[in-house]
Amino acid sequence: MYSTYFNTTIFYRHLHSALTPGGDSLKSVNTLTVASWNVNSITVRLAQVIDWLNVHRPDVLCLQETKIPDERFPKAAIEAVGYQVVYSGQKAYNGVAILSRLPISQVRSSLPGDDETAQKRLIAATIAGIEVVNVYVPNGSEVGSEKFAYKLAWLERLYRWFERDFDPQGAVLLCGDFNIAPEARDVYDAQAVAGKVLFHPDEHAALARLQQWGLIDTLRIHTEEAGLFSWWDYRAAAFRRNLGMRIDQIWVSAPLAARCTAGWIDRQMRAADSPSDHVPVVASFEIDSEARDPGGSVLELESR
Repeated sequence: MYSTYFNTTIFYRHLHSALTPGGDSLKSVNTLTVASWNVNSITVRLAQVIDWLNVHRPDVLCLQETKIPDERFPKAAIEAVGYQVVYSGQKAYNGVAILSRLPISQVRSSLPGDDETAQKRLIAATIAGIEVVNVYVPNGSEVGSEKFAYKLAWLERLYRWFERDFDPQGAVLLCGDFNIAPEARDVYDAQAVAGKVLFHPDEHAALARLQQWGLIDTLRIHTEEAGLFSWWDYRAAAFRRNLGMRIDQIWVSAPLAARCTAGWIDRQMRAADSPSDHVPVVASFEIDSEARDPGGSVLELESR
């Protein structure tokens, strides 16, 4: 299974590179690339993040589990490699950030109804006319626990926010660590994990509501292959044995899905020294070059 996954990952990377100038670079004047990565501490993984940005140059990178209060976020280091950054964090737990090579506007850092004591699990902004929403969904801990009920309630609030404030016919992108594997092909053993946290029917129902609102899983636009994972536990040699789950995803509205030219997972980052237990997930989109200008929109081609 390892070799199958690895070859698929490389295939999608090379397919994308063949479609864009610059070989291995993910950059093109007509391509916008968005990545999402639970780094499990930006302090520990800062060098890896900087290296990854320098190699791949995504237009947008959404981070989860930054685990750092805002006053300590390494803003200068991120800006030094050409990225603007907005963030919402807390000490030791949670925390989210959006890094962008393009102008960032209309930043929001909470769900409606949150107060200053709320866990830092969401940040949203408008970039190139796309409403980017970056989430770190609660883990849920154990089915039947208060934390599991909190997870389901949080997802319900997220859905209601989408229903109230977003347009499924607009340019909407929801990404992050969902702590939910969508389907049986997204887990190493569906029978072994069925009914447990990360793969429970109530979690699937919550995710299905967002799908019914109008969101599409970008990876599944490009491949139906099973065994493509984004997270492996640190325990039990899970990565070596490929006992993983795909709990990190990029979902988009139909107009963006129609423009999605690539989707892949950078499995190699899990083999790095002192890695996060998650790896980056990536999606690329065809855009009008003017979308890179301040006030530009990724969907401007639709009216031409």
